[in-house]
Amino acid sequence: MNKVLVIGSGGREHAIVEALSRSSKVDKIYCAPGNAGIASLAECVKIGVEDVDSLAKFANVNGINLTVVGPEAALAAGVVNKFNEKGLRIFGPTKEAARIESSKEFAKEIMDKCGVPTAAYRVFDEFAPAWEYVKNRPLPAVIKYDGLAAGKGVVVAMSYDEAENALKDMLLDASFGKGRVVVEDFLSGPEFSFMCIVSGEKVYPLDIAQDHKRAYDGDKGPNTGGMGAYSPVPFISDAVRAEALEKIIKPVAKGLVNEQVPFTGVLYGGLILTEDGPKVIEFNARFGDPETEVVLPRMKSDIYDLFNAAIDGNDFEIEWNPEAVLGIVMASKGYPGSYEKGAAIEGLDKVNGYVYHMGTAEKGGKILTAGGRVIMVVAKGSDIREAQSKALEETAKIDCDNLFYRKDIGKQAL
Repeated sequence: MNKVLVIGSGGREHAIVEALSRSSKVDKIYCAPGNAGIASLAECVKIGVEDVDSLAKFANVNGINLTVVGPEAALAAGVVNKFNEKGLRIFGPTKEAARIESSKEFAKEIMDKCGVPTAAYRVFDEFAPAWEYVKNRPLPAVIKYDGLAAGKGVVVAMSYDEAENALKDMLLDASFGKGRVVVEDFLSGPEFSFMCIVSGEKVYPLDIAQDHKRAYDGDKGPNTGGMGAYSPVPFISDAVRAEALEKIIKPVAKGLVNEQVPFTGVLYGGLILTEDGPKVIEFNARFGDPETEVVLPRMKSDIYDLFNAAIDGNDFEIEWNPEAVLGIVMASKGYPGSYEKGAAIEGLDKVNGYVYHMGTAEKGGKILTAGGRVIMVVAKGSDIREAQSKALEETAKIDCDNLFYRKDIGKQAL
């Protein structure tokens, strides 16, 4: 009997659980801590993602055959190191390999060594020299907190005021904790997300997706953790994908092996298609959120087999369904700033398609809002236009006064 534990509580984990539930080889799924939507497919266990000792103990006591890590916080807390120490099977990179995400500076150094195309940059840990550097440069200025900031540690400043405030926020007020910043050149072009399953030097590419970071229609408003996504991305050709694989993902995977921190897990390239070809904006050391929710529904292959192949370093071919998938995030009003929780969500049972729960809670038989990004409504279509039309139709069935969403997800493809 194959038992799987998924670590995490968001839409990404809901999509991983749903993909595992399609495997004929998986008999029982647990999710720690899970959420109100995941509870319909898995048994939710009240253990926090950074409580690595309790997670390892649970996996050991319950005879878990495979653990899959969702969030970066669990990786940074060393959950994979702990499981490896105890001889437990786990899919995800060690704390040391996950620095490709948790330290922007480390990622830049690896890219430099491997000759991977990315923006020129400088690193600062004090406000005065950072501000001196930025105010004497052309706008926009890209300012990144050198650490984990839940998808909110990057500011593309269009004015010097905005740049100064971002630097104050990160270096003087320590909004994300004491840290340093990476200031880099602005790259222009369409962005795309390229997630790959990596096992040492072996790379199994997943299909391309595009995420929408800005809060409002027309790419207006503040940056968020992502307001929607779609896959495939028609304007990213097979040739560009192949170039990104050969010049970016594979050299970085090899570079991590050379640094004695081999990577097993999902290496996510946040890439941009410039006039000079694809370049790296950032790396993540795990499945993207909300990209996972549109990529995994397209996967024909058994994901349980894929996770195990990566852990064992075995070869694996991934098959894809040809249809397009598009998802729209419904977020609490006020997000990514302050927002209220506890609003009732009606109409979920009327939706024809996937609804991935990102920040929900269940109370007295009702589903309530419990986070910034609350749910993601995902639909399939023969192409992006049909998937968008269906996703909008299904999203409109959901009734909650405290939610808002973008109506133009997929616009670059259309």
